[in-house]
Amino acid sequence: MTSSPRRAPYVPGPATPVTAEQRWEQFYRYGPYAVLTLATLVGAVAADLVMTRTEMYAAGVLTVAAYGLQAWWGRARPRTAPGAPAGVAYYTARTALAFALSWLNPFFAIYAALSYFDVEPLLPKRFVRAGLLTTAVTLAGSQSGGLPPPSLMNWVAFAVLYVVNATLALFFWQVGLREEEKARVQAATIAELERTNLRLEAAMAENAALHAQLLVQAREAGVDDERRRLAAEIHDTLAQGLTGIIAQLQVVTSVTDRDPQTARVHLERAAALARHSLGEARRSVHNLAPVALEHDELTGALKKTVATWAEQHRVRADFTVTGTAEPVHDEVAATLLRIAGEALANAGRHAGASRVGVTLSFMDDELTLDVRDDGRGFDPGAAIPAGRTGGFGLGGMRARAERIAGTVEVESEPGGGTAVSARVPLVRQA
Repeated sequence: MTSSPRRAPYVPGPATPVTAEQRWEQFYRYGPYAVLTLATLVGAVAADLVMTRTEMYAAGVLTVAAYGLQAWWGRARPRTAPGAPAGVAYYTARTALAFALSWLNPFFAIYAALSYFDVEPLLPKRFVRAGLLTTAVTLAGSQSGGLPPPSLMNWVAFAVLYVVNATLALFFWQVGLREEEKARVQAATIAELERTNLRLEAAMAENAALHAQLLVQAREAGVDDERRRLAAEIHDTLAQGLTGIIAQLQVVTSVTDRDPQTARVHLERAAALARHSLGEARRSVHNLAPVALEHDELTGALKKTVATWAEQHRVRADFTVTGTAEPVHDEVAATLLRIAGEALANAGRHAGASRVGVTLSFMDDELTLDVRDDGRGFDPGAAIPAGRTGGFGLGGMRARAERIAGTVEVESEPGGGTAVSARVPLVRQA
């Protein structure tokens, strides 16, 4: 005999909170029935004290009419707009029935009090005050002992109670109007804030698109600058070298037979020019695309570059990565690798450092490269021009960074070491 599987105990989920509008909707639908029933029960208990047999029959007929009116309104209300003629007719008929029932039995004023609660949604605004004052007549008559007042004292009490009821009804109506106005103002403010947030989000999206466009333009400008630089470099080195080689070979051709010694000299000059041009070509290719990035990402290429430099110069060099490393655009990787190489080269040639630290920091939208050494330092304001050092120098590093919308800052002082910090946008690899 197999046992039935045990079911997990039922855990009720969180109940959906009922809003104030939903509670009012329930009151408008079921409240009149409950209030009319309560007034009928209380009036029936006190009927022998305040009513004759004929008045009891009349009250019974009017009560049935009130239930019938409410049944009709329950079907008509969902398709009736506020202030529509059907709502006005219902309110007027109910107020008249409540007045007549209160005339026969003062306890039916409980039913008449309903007119305080739905006067605003049922009547046009210009008739709301009249509806409140009419309902105050019924309640004041019930509170003063019934209608019509049987004595002068009852008439005085009716007048005083009418003033009190009318004043309170009008006061709370005005308070309700102010609260509604405040709610409308708050709703309008919230709607305006939402529109402002939408405009702000659109502006931020537009700024992001402009930022991306600027990065693309900066990259294109960098490519154009690099093309112009290569064109000028080829013209000044390779083209001039080849022109010189051609000229020397032409001389060799013309004097080979009659002056072999002169031909040999020009031939040697052509070979020297060829070797020099080959060296220039290799240097240009090396500066165009770092070989270290052919097989590694930026972090791996920097790590190998730092390790190779430390081995060559016999200086301790540490490489650190902060943040979450991720692939970056080729232009950004090449720029930072070139800046790191030049900074390390400067430290090896001029700083006399015993320790070097290289840090690559990945941030939300920025990439930072810091190269620090404990060498002899220098005065940045009196730095050696780039042409005398054999590299592209501090100005060249700044130019490379500016091509991709970045910056390079140098902090140094004689005897205090040097710190080179490059900050560029973090453009991720597609």
